[in-house]
Amino acid sequence: MKTDSQRKAELESRRAFLMGRMKEIDKELDSHYAKDWEEMATEREHDEVLEDLGNSASEELRMIEAALQRIAEGEYGYCVKCGERISEERLDVLPGTPFCRNHAA
Repeated sequence: MKTDSQRKAELESRRAFLMGRMKEIDKELDSHYAKDWEEMATEREHDEVLEDLGNSASEELRMIEAALQRIAEGEYGYCVKCGERISEERLDVLPGTPFCRNHAA
């Protein structure tokens, strides 16, 4: 069983990775210099993929921030709906989850 400090370190590491990824995405989105329509269309498709990745990273960052707040308050690892302990296996896969398996849906 991992301690809250171990989980916190993992969450902070993931947060740093995601923030770096988002900076890279922003940099890539700002770097287009296409001159013709075909290149612009290809770049636009690429941009949509990057935007989706950025949105996904933003959502995960919100979950991480909330999980770090729960750690600070001593409430991490407990379901926000029922108060039951979230299984270690679930926290290993989704360390930012605020819900037990029964309340995830």
